[in-house]
Amino acid sequence: MRDFAGKTAVITGAGSGMGRYLAVLLARAGANVALCDVNEATLADTATMVRTYNTGLSSHVVDMGDMQQIEALPDAVIKQHGQVDLVFNNAGVTVATDFAEMSEADWDWVMNINLNGVVKSSRVFLPFLQDRPEAALVNTSSIFGMIAVAGQSVYHTTKFGVRGFSESLAKELKGSGVQVHCVHPGHIGTNILANSRLNETPGSNLFGSMSKDQMIEFFRNQGMHPSRAARIILDGVRRRKRRIFIGNDARLMDLVQRLTPMHYDRLLPLINLPMLLLRNKRPLKDLPNEPASQSD
Repeated sequence: MRDFAGKTAVITGAGSGMGRYLAVLLARAGANVALCDVNEATLADTATMVRTYNTGLSSHVVDMGDMQQIEALPDAVIKQHGQVDLVFNNAGVTVATDFAEMSEADWDWVMNINLNGVVKSSRVFLPFLQDRPEAALVNTSSIFGMIAVAGQSVYHTTKFGVRGFSESLAKELKGSGVQVHCVHPGHIGTNILANSRLNETPGSNLFGSMSKDQMIEFFRNQGMHPSRAARIILDGVRRRKRRIFIGNDARLMDLVQRLTPMHYDRLLPLINLPMLLLRNKRPLKDLPNEPASQSD
């Protein structure tokens, strides 16, 4: 798919981060966008940014952990836009704690949004994608769908699952008009931690001694700007890349786990420290400003 003009894209997790900037860049390219998020306030902020461009727009408040809400989504999008050409299953959350300390409710919450929601969304939108002359299904995994660390067992389970599901589906749909892509971001400056459930005991999470607020601020402010990540995703769709790695940290981590699959964790600090300095934290130029009402 070389051109997004006139296409209709459904984007989950569109209230912030990569989802927000996928919507903005697609609208700038002439695509119609159906914005989906559980947070009505941040969804409205994204819609304000998208209205900068003369394109079709609809907003849908959807909990991607609720299978009934997902099942009702295609009819709402078709009613508004008449077609669906691209689906970006981008919404994601995490619970940062050890498996032994995690409640079953927290486990199910992450599983339903990150994995079951992706599968359900793919299932309900696939018939509409198959009706189009060309279409794309883009599922967000993570570099944590390639490597594993302590304290992220449920996140790894979902992201490895998204990777396996997407790669299998790509083989099943080979030769059809539907492209299937799996996205593996490294550290992107998003609100995923602000929207997630974290163990607030210092030393009990991925970020060591940081408090919850410090973790949220660090993750959001020290990663690649999500507008740059969104551009990489769209370039990957144009180039029909099945795996789309975002950031040098993601590419290096993938390489390291291939070279030393049992001991790559020892090398991760050597990768992360220089990458922290090299990440491009600035937004792309000539994009609308984020509304002042933006919330976490």
